[in-house]
Amino acid sequence: MKSFGIQSTWRPLAWLLAGALAWAAPLVGAQGVAPAAAPSESVGPEAARLTQRWIDQELARSPALQNGALRMEVVVGTLDERLRLAPCSRVEPYLPPGQRLWGKTRLGLRCLEGVTRWNVFLPVQVKAFGPAWVLKGGVPSGAPLMMDDAMEAEVDWAAENAAILSDPAQWVGSIATRALLPGQALRHAMVKPPQAFAAGAQVRVVAQGPGFQVTADGQALGGGVIGQLVRVRMDNGRIMSGLVLDKNTVQIEI
Repeated sequence: MKSFGIQSTWRPLAWLLAGALAWAAPLVGAQGVAPAAAPSESVGPEAARLTQRWIDQELARSPALQNGALRMEVVVGTLDERLRLAPCSRVEPYLPPGQRLWGKTRLGLRCLEGVTRWNVFLPVQVKAFGPAWVLKGGVPSGAPLMMDDAMEAEVDWAAENAAILSDPAQWVGSIATRALLPGQALRHAMVKPPQAFAAGAQVRVVAQGPGFQVTADGQALGGGVIGQLVRVRMDNGRIMSGLVLDKNTVQIEI
C-alpha cells in the first residue's frame, strides 16, 4: 500500500468562522438589536483563531495523523442565519457529547465571558483521505472476495462509520455480507469470515488447561467460523462451547 503524508487543508477555517460569526454577532442595545459590529470588534476573529487551534490540536492527537496514513480536510458549515449573538470576549470551542471529529459532526461554541451567555453549534465535516481497496465490479451477497475483485485507490475513510479494510489479508477469501457495488471501498461491515465447517460436521476438540492438553472427537451443533465460538456435542453427550481454530479443530479452555 502507498504511504500518504499529512497535508493539512483545514487552514481556511479561521476565515470561514470569522465570516460566520461576524454577521451573527450584533450588539444588543436598549432598543433591541443594533447594527452588527465590525469584524475587528466582533467575536468572530478571536473565536476563529481559538477554534482553529482547538481543531488542530484535537486532530493532531489522532493515531491516523500521527502515523502519517491520512490526509485530513475540514469543511466548515455556517451558523443558523436566524441567530443573533451578543458580543463575547471569550468564546470556547468544544465537542458535544456523542460527537467526534470524524465525518459529518457538530462543533460547539459557547460564550464564557459576555453580557449574555450563549451556546451555538456549527456543522463540520471532517474528511480523512487515505489508501483503500475499491471494488472493480459488483459482488453478490454470500460470494467470496478474491484479490482481483478490488484495486487500490484513495478514498475518504470518514465517509462511513465502518472501518476501512486497508490490508488485503483482512478481506481476501472473506464472504460478502450483502450485495456490493462497483466503486465501493471495502469496510468491515461488508465482509465476514468464511465458514470453516457446517453444522453436523465431525470436529477434533482440543481441551487445554495449565500444563496439559486432551484431544477428543465431537459433532458441531452449528456452522463454524474461524475465530468465533461454536457449540459441540461430545461423544459422552456433553455439550461444550469452543473457539474454531481451523476447518476441523475446536479449542476448549478448561
